[in-house]
Amino acid sequence: MKKTILPILFGICLGGLSAQNYTLQDIVSGKFSERGVKPPVSSADGMSYYQMNDERTAVIKFSYETGKAVDTLFNTRKARECSFDTFEGFLVSPDENRVLVCRDREQIYRHSFRATYYYHDVRRNLVRKLTENKSKQMIPTFSPDGKMLAYVCDNNIWLAKFDFDTESQITKDGEFNAIMNGATDWVYEEEFGTTRLMEFSPDNKMLAFVRTDESKVPQYRFQTFDEKLYPDFYTYKYPKPGEMNSTVECRVFDIEARTTRTMAVPLDKDGYIPRIAFTDSPDELAVMTLNRDQNRFDMYFVNPRTTVAKLVLRDENKYYIDSDFLTSIVFANGRFTYISEKDGYSHIYLYGKTGALQKQLTKGAFDVTRLLAVDPQTNNVFYESADESPLRRNIYKMNMEKGNSIKLSAEQGYNSATFSNNGKFFVLRHSDIHTPTQISLHDANGKLLRMLEDNQATAQKIVEARLPQKEFIVVTAADGVTELNGWILKPANFDASKKYPLVMVQYSGPNSQEVTDRFGIDWEYALLNEGFLVACVDGRGTGARGEEFRKQTYMKLGILESDDQVAAARYFATLPYVDGKRIGIWGWSYGGYNVLMSMSRGNGVFKAGVAIAAVSDWRFYDSVYTERFMRTPQQNQSGYDNGSPLKLAKQLQGNLLLIHGTADDNVHFQNAMEYTRALVAADKQFEMFVFPDKNHSIYGGNTRSYLYKKVIDFYKKNL
Repeated sequence: MKKTILPILFGICLGGLSAQNYTLQDIVSGKFSERGVKPPVSSADGMSYYQMNDERTAVIKFSYETGKAVDTLFNTRKARECSFDTFEGFLVSPDENRVLVCRDREQIYRHSFRATYYYHDVRRNLVRKLTENKSKQMIPTFSPDGKMLAYVCDNNIWLAKFDFDTESQITKDGEFNAIMNGATDWVYEEEFGTTRLMEFSPDNKMLAFVRTDESKVPQYRFQTFDEKLYPDFYTYKYPKPGEMNSTVECRVFDIEARTTRTMAVPLDKDGYIPRIAFTDSPDELAVMTLNRDQNRFDMYFVNPRTTVAKLVLRDENKYYIDSDFLTSIVFANGRFTYISEKDGYSHIYLYGKTGALQKQLTKGAFDVTRLLAVDPQTNNVFYESADESPLRRNIYKMNMEKGNSIKLSAEQGYNSATFSNNGKFFVLRHSDIHTPTQISLHDANGKLLRMLEDNQATAQKIVEARLPQKEFIVVTAADGVTELNGWILKPANFDASKKYPLVMVQYSGPNSQEVTDRFGIDWEYALLNEGFLVACVDGRGTGARGEEFRKQTYMKLGILESDDQVAAARYFATLPYVDGKRIGIWGWSYGGYNVLMSMSRGNGVFKAGVAIAAVSDWRFYDSVYTERFMRTPQQNQSGYDNGSPLKLAKQLQGNLLLIHGTADDNVHFQNAMEYTRALVAADKQFEMFVFPDKNHSIYGGNTRSYLYKKVIDFYKKNL
């Protein structure tokens, strides 16, 4: 499938005697970044896709099979009464009779945004503003027949009917920081990955939505400076472990009768509704719930007219249910799919409409990591799995009737895929530790239709810069038994007779992976220019190695993760070319938290560490994420205490650089402030740097370059 670059990589190996030829600025500026492709937006039938042109003036329809443009659905320069030249995003109705475009996009949180929307009537070639409401709109959703559009404005749902050129307000109780209809609160967006809980029925007669009441959720405030003489404050609702969550309920608006009913779904007062979806029947609304401990998942089929709910599926787990698996539920032909860990690995199961298990589709000592698509016509299911190795991913097709699986990804390494509707075509992304991502388009049988991007230009730049290659390694965990996956980077002019300082980079969070057979060039390559070695080890609790491996940190976050980084550091110290007295550790977010834990529990094995945007006590983080792995502080006080860098401040050893953004709405600046207080009380000297008005990602302008220069200088001074 791919164009080989083996001769190029061989050249890198032979070039090991000369120093690498690149700078930190080369990396930060994106010189070695891989080129991507515009994401194709699938048509309803999955045979075509839509893309915006480069000028952002038109929406063009392409054939998946040929790649050729077959229609222009919207063009600002040709549409009648179009008052703007460019737009920022678009939606196409299922019948292709209308194109919705947005302008003046305003980001809210990580994923959510509001914007001013316009709709284009394709048949009349006419543009109209969606609404005359002064406020911007959110989460626009077309009805299946394309004749209506629901959207949220000021926390209320509105319904536009295009054939009648009317709009009406569906809910009227929406209120900032109190009541939300259809849209989700901060914690749902961040931890359940959803910004919209609003769906039309298949017959276009009902609009289901989740009403969220966050009025009793405690508010969090942080100061925003923005170069003002008198700074402002930003205030929003943020539930912390053991505190009040939003309360939710599912409602359905009957479009013809203009009545709203509350569905009789059994739900704990502090439980969650992470997803709703109609089945292929308008009389069955699937409402998916989790209890607050997140160890019981229930799916109910609710009749939207009678409001009666019937329990169809219950999945209970001694640890927790991975809420990502809720997206694996696909309804087709009176059945549905679901990923469960009931046999110790994540696998796909097939259920009948009554909830009766029909069969386990995938089996084996490996994890299915994503369900990608279901084709109701052929009864094929498409999925991604780590069947070959935790380091790699493959794409498969399986027939639900015959049970035979066919590998669709030909190359070894890390494969991911995005399918068109109904699984008719897919875009495949493949890379390995040496090969930049190659993006190609395939049909449902895996046949290559065309290469979209081979990234040979990036590969050539890597050769010219003499970038060293990562080497996979295996390290024994702190338990003395478990083998952990890792990699190590050495400078191009590496001399095995010398002793080098080493920096360990890691993330270590539950079900995460930093060590994969996947291409990536990041800031740590700049450390090689300064005479450092760099290594990374995925400790216990990380992903793609079965349920028991990834969930063994349950109720005791920070213990096994830090033990394994310490054990890895001690292993590296035994290598003849590593200076065991000059080992550092680095991490961001959960990785920053584990830096603090490792330096506090490592008995001085780390001489220096950098913790960026780090959690310093799980009591400060959000309820959904923290309680999934720790339950509440009231249920697990010892777990919270043992895993708290605040409580371990007196044990911190080594030189620490603490970095945080003051406008971090995820891991609050409070974490750094309270940790500073604890270190001062413990008489522990440390360094700290603050980025004004920067969020959890700490980027923009010169920020990233400045940050990494500071980190590298810190290691040069202390290692």
